[in-house]
Amino acid sequence: MTTPELADIPGQEQQWPGTVADLKPVPDHGEDSWIGRDRLPGKRVLLTGGDSGIGRAVALAFAKEGATLAIAHLPEEVEDAARTKVLVEKAGGTAHLFPGDLRTYEANKRLATDAVEALGGLEVLVANAAYQMTHDTLEEFPPEQIERTFATNVFSPFWLVHELAKELADGGSIIITTSVQAYSPSDHLLDYAATKAALNNLVVNLAAELGPRGTRVNAVAPGPIWTPLIPSTMSSEMVEGFGSDTPLGRAGNPVEVAAAYVFLASDEASYVSGTVLGVTGGKPVF
Repeated sequence: MTTPELADIPGQEQQWPGTVADLKPVPDHGEDSWIGRDRLPGKRVLLTGGDSGIGRAVALAFAKEGATLAIAHLPEEVEDAARTKVLVEKAGGTAHLFPGDLRTYEANKRLATDAVEALGGLEVLVANAAYQMTHDTLEEFPPEQIERTFATNVFSPFWLVHELAKELADGGSIIITTSVQAYSPSDHLLDYAATKAALNNLVVNLAAELGPRGTRVNAVAPGPIWTPLIPSTMSSEMVEGFGSDTPLGRAGNPVEVAAAYVFLASDEASYVSGTVLGVTGGKPVF
């Protein structure tokens, strides 16, 4: 797989939640670069946050590997989600879209029920949806933001696993998106980094809880990946040169993260559970 390197990203801003169409440069989601090798034939997958960025790349890679998808996304991201669906179908796959805000137990329960009904069952859950917003000082963090960040990033994955545990028994795979921020937190991402550390702990505990039922639970910890989340939650000054502080000296393309999800969802990872796989451009995840 060859993909363009994302060096020297210019400063830019977008209104939250951002859109792929306004990113400069345009990241690679695997539209042409990902070559399917039939690694997920017949797998039925629920993917949250699948409209853009890492979620879009995972959706495309999974579709090209033979999976069928239920994709959850925010109502504000309907255009990007529709584009992801088109790309999945162009790749020969099937995607069902489910707009909604996953900050309540009821919304997660409804999504779990609707996804299983649409797919006729479920083998893989990818809890990827996340929220972040940067602030320069502790005092600037609004109380309601802390609640939103934890509800989206931590509560939603917990509730989805709670609802889908029986469905995913006997061979299912759960993959949760954490972050390098769990290991090396930025002060302007206080709440976001804390949620990702919580998810690392949750993955280990869920792996112990669900392993006897035949369910594997793992996480992917991305580093600086070029997605709409970055310019829509950071200042232009922070975006400029994004990812240049990694040992590889650049940001990652979403498709470069998707490979980790494909591996963890596939039967190739049949003995892998309770681990966090870092895709960070060389930043440590320990």
